[in-house]
Amino acid sequence: MTVNRLIAFLTLAAFTLGGASMSVADDLVDTAVKAGTFKTLAAALGAADLVETLKGKGPFTVLAPSDEAFAKLPKGTVEDLLKPENKEKLKAILLLHVVPGSVMAADVVKLKEAKTAGGKTIKISADGGVVKVGTDKGMSKVVKTDIKTDNGVIHVIDAVILP
Repeated sequence: MTVNRLIAFLTLAAFTLGGASMSVADDLVDTAVKAGTFKTLAAALGAADLVETLKGKGPFTVLAPSDEAFAKLPKGTVEDLLKPENKEKLKAILLLHVVPGSVMAADVVKLKEAKTAGGKTIKISADGGVVKVGTDKGMSKVVKTDIKTDNGVIHVIDAVILP
């Protein structure tokens, strides 16, 4: 499936029933796609077969890197990760961005670490009122918090968390 077809598929957030348009509840994936600044994340979730998981019951907390965050990676990194032969590596990276449960910003600042959906632990720092999350490879700044969805919460980060 091409990236454009995947994005088109994910953005279907309304349906018609008896001639009337009705909104479908927005889950994590639909909310991120509608924001328009997570096209790379949407493509990566599709390539890693994680779309259905994040459209599931949850709740999940997603530390969502924006398109700008992905652009900070070395040239060619995203394209390489999207290749089918790198699916497991991509999946491991993406699961570093998902924490089981709904963890709101008020709770995040009280934590020093969190266990991710992939079974790894990420660090959390709230020094000087700036919340950062990440690993020994680097920390990402949380730039927007508490975007509530039907199956969890999104916090936008400014860099991709790497294992």
